[in-house]
Order: sequence, then C-alpha cells, then structure tokens
Amino acid sequence: MKPLQQIFLHDPWQLVVPVCLLLVTVAVGFLVRWLLFRALTRWAARSSSKVDLVLTQSLGGPILIWSFILGVYYATELLDLPARSTLLIEHTLLILVIISLTIMAAGLAGNLIRHFGDRAHGSRPVTTLTQNLAQLFVVLMGSLILLYHFGVSITPILTAFGVGGLAVALALQDTLSNLFSGFYISIAGQVRLGDYIKLNTGEEGYVTDISWRSTTVRGLSNNMVIIPNSKLAQAVVTNYYLPEKRVSFGLPVSVSYGADPDLVERVLLEEATSAAGSVPGLLAEPAPSVQLIPGFGDSALNFTLGYSVAEFVDQYRVQHELRKRILKRFRAEGIEMPYPTRTVYMRQA
Repeated sequence: MKPLQQIFLHDPWQLVVPVCLLLVTVAVGFLVRWLLFRALTRWAARSSSKVDLVLTQSLGGPILIWSFILGVYYATELLDLPARSTLLIEHTLLILVIISLTIMAAGLAGNLIRHFGDRAHGSRPVTTLTQNLAQLFVVLMGSLILLYHFGVSITPILTAFGVGGLAVALALQDTLSNLFSGFYISIAGQVRLGDYIKLNTGEEGYVTDISWRSTTVRGLSNNMVIIPNSKLAQAVVTNYYLPEKRVSFGLPVSVSYGADPDLVERVLLEEATSAAGSVPGLLAEPAPSVQLIPGFGDSALNFTLGYSVAEFVDQYRVQHELRKRILKRFRAEGIEMPYPTRTVYMRQA
C-alpha cells in the first residue's frame, strides 16, 4: 500500500480514474439536484404549495456536499492507500455527513416553522425566536451525535456546564433576561405579530418580529422601534387588537347655546349613520351614538359622537371624513359652532 504522496510523485496516472470518478459523482449530484428541484417546482405549481421553496432552501447545499463526500469515498476505495490513511478519510467523511445532516435538519426545521407555522389551525404567528429555538435544538442533537461518534462522554460536559452555568448567568444577566422575556412574550400570546400596541412610555406601532433579544415595532411613520424584551415584559402595554380589532372612539362636537340640542343630536346621528356605508373603516354596528357629554362649557354645548372603527389606524381617516360632513351639514342647517367669548364690564370710578 502506497501513501498518497508517493502515488502523486511516482505514478500520478493512478489518480486519474479516482479524480474522474469524483468529478462524475459531483456532476451527477448537480444533475440530481436540478431534476429534484424542477420536479418540486412543477408539483408545487399544481398544488399551490410552498413545499418546493422549503425543500430547495434546505437541500440545495447539502445535496452538493453529499455528492462530494460520496465521490471522495469511491475515489478512496480505488486508491491503494494505507489502512491508517483510509480510516482517517472515512472518519473525516463521516464527520462531514453528520455536520451536513445537522445543517440540513436545522434549516428544514426553521423553514417548516416559518412557512407552515402560521397556517396551522389555532397556532400563533411564528417569530424569529421560535425558529431559532427549533434550529438550536437540532444543532444540539447533532452535536451530541458527533460527540457519541468520537466516544466522548457527555456527563463531564454537563457537569462542567452546571458548574460554569452560574458564572455565565451572572455575566449575561441582561442577555438571558431578554431571552426568557422574549420566550414568555411569544408563549403568552398577549403580544402577537401584526398586533398594534402602545407602551406606557409612548412607543406604539405594529409588532413585526420577536427575536431572542428584542421586539421590533413598526410605527405609523414607517420607522422601526427596537424594544428590549425585558422592557416590553415589564411595560404597561395596550394591545388594540385584543380581544378584537374593533375600537370605539368619541368625536367631540361643540355648538352654540342657541342651537336646538335635539336638532344637533339628529344631525350628528344622520351624518354618522350615512357615513358608515361609505367611509372605509367606519362600522355600522354597533350603531353610532350621541350624548350631551361633557355638556355645558364656558361658551358652547359640548356633544360627543360615539362610533366604532374596524381597527385602530382607521380612526384618522374616519375622523377626517366625519368632521367634513358635520361641518357642511351644520352650515346647511344654520347650526353655529361658536368660538370662546368673554364679556368685559367697564365701571367708571
């Protein structure tokens, strides 16, 4: 049995067949990959499924790695190498197989959760934290299998982790606090992806993602607000999407003391009811209402027009349309909307 170096220096022609076999195996791997992805794309087009996207993202790289590993294995079998060299190559290839399988399984788990988690009946929206935890679990399992292959006992490792865990926990207090807070937020379901929330500190917007460190909120100005998970878990949060998206608001309307309150009430109800069928976001049920609240002001009668919108952000468009309609109707009905006045008495000494 000749070492690989001697074969390369004295009889390089012995390497031609193994190298050609390696290249052919890799080429076959490319061909199999192309045929498989093409078949998946056609099948997904007929079934309106995303299976092709999930599998292509997960299997694209590993298939090429497996074809290379298979080619090296066959090429090694053709070479007359020493037993030690052959054993070293086989161990290396096995390690590569385990690592590639772990990478493939981790990617597949993340892609499956991302693409199909939201479609499952009764499931909560998938966050980055959920995907990372699933992939971390797969990587840990692959690492344990790799250690078992080398005959390494994991008991001392677990003991070392237990001894050093306290020091690590003390050093990474903020990081671990954000991690567990993010896990709690995802599991509790009180703050979900797509919800419109407002914190007691003033930040508000749509929840776009919950990661291991922070929660991302997109404001109405289309800016991203990054909130540490620990801060979000401790804050007083108003979720405008729970228990439902429908939100009730009150529009203040002031008229002069000379106006007929019954006429004002009727006009406001008519305008709000008619607008419910044409203004997007304004709901007809529950029906709009009018109250003489807060009532008697310094220079006006203050009414409140109550209405409901489909979701929180609809209030701005609805208020805009209602104010225009009310102003035009008040002018047509001769109802005055007063401005503050003061009466000054001049007394001559």
